[in-house]
Amino acid sequence: MGRLAGAPPPERIELARVQDRVSFLYAERCTVHRDANALTITDQRGVVHVPAASIGVLLLGPGARITHGAMGLLGDCGVSAAWVGENGVRYYASGRPLAKSSRMAEAQARIVTNQRSRLACARQMYDMRFSGEDVSALSMTQLRGREGARMKKVYVAEATRTGVDWSRRAYSPDDFEASDHINRALTAASAALYGVAHAVICSLGCVPALGVVHSGTDRAFVYDIADLYKAEVAIPAAFDAVASEAVDPATEVRRLVRDRVVTARLLPRMSRDIHTLLGIDDEMEADFGDLLLWSEMEAVPSGVNWDGSGVLA
Repeated sequence: MGRLAGAPPPERIELARVQDRVSFLYAERCTVHRDANALTITDQRGVVHVPAASIGVLLLGPGARITHGAMGLLGDCGVSAAWVGENGVRYYASGRPLAKSSRMAEAQARIVTNQRSRLACARQMYDMRFSGEDVSALSMTQLRGREGARMKKVYVAEATRTGVDWSRRAYSPDDFEASDHINRALTAASAALYGVAHAVICSLGCVPALGVVHSGTDRAFVYDIADLYKAEVAIPAAFDAVASEAVDPATEVRRLVRDRVVTARLLPRMSRDIHTLLGIDDEMEADFGDLLLWSEMEAVPSGVNWDGSGVLA
């Protein structure tokens, strides 16, 4: 059989770990293709080349078309592809993750399915937000109340800092334009942050649906992780976008979220925090996994005929 046409895919050992990648790239009204191991993004202004293995997630907005070759490259490089709505507000679907090991998902499942470990993990999440406050004895109801009061203070502080008029957080999931400028900017900023968190979670091999604080949705764990950084990244970016008097604050806020994700080194922090929350050593690579067969005592290798006849062909 002859050599397959096209550039050979990169070896997994050559790929950047998720914490070393750029956060996200949003593309709309363009065609995404590939040139060797780079993405090409083409619109009426020309062509831009993007090293595929350098990004965490590609957000495909309205009018974006992507070729089979480009999707193959994203899969080879472990880049999450997410199809989103205008301004990144709605999330529709995503593609293949980087991780090949199930250890993160198994650790996550053990925590979520045990009430004591789930509460302990939730307390740990809130402890990350409360800057040293003792939450070790608080119930989930008390934690939610404490978080609600904290978020009100954050909104007021950002409004005071930027001079943006602020009343309350109010938006309609079905009508983005019905909100005022600041609430639209907050929604767009949160959507971008959710995309980053979703990319990291999938790349590490976690299960987006298995939330600790949130539940009942296929992105419960995404909301859990994004909420750890919303007051630091998404909310200030939204208020700054509106204060800048940009023509379209919802577009400007994506740039500001991107910049804050980079300056705060959010991807490596997210990776470390998820490993810490799940009790997994972050020095262990998630990119490689061995296919095993479950057993009551311990997992055993697959690809072996266990009646004693030897390795299967």
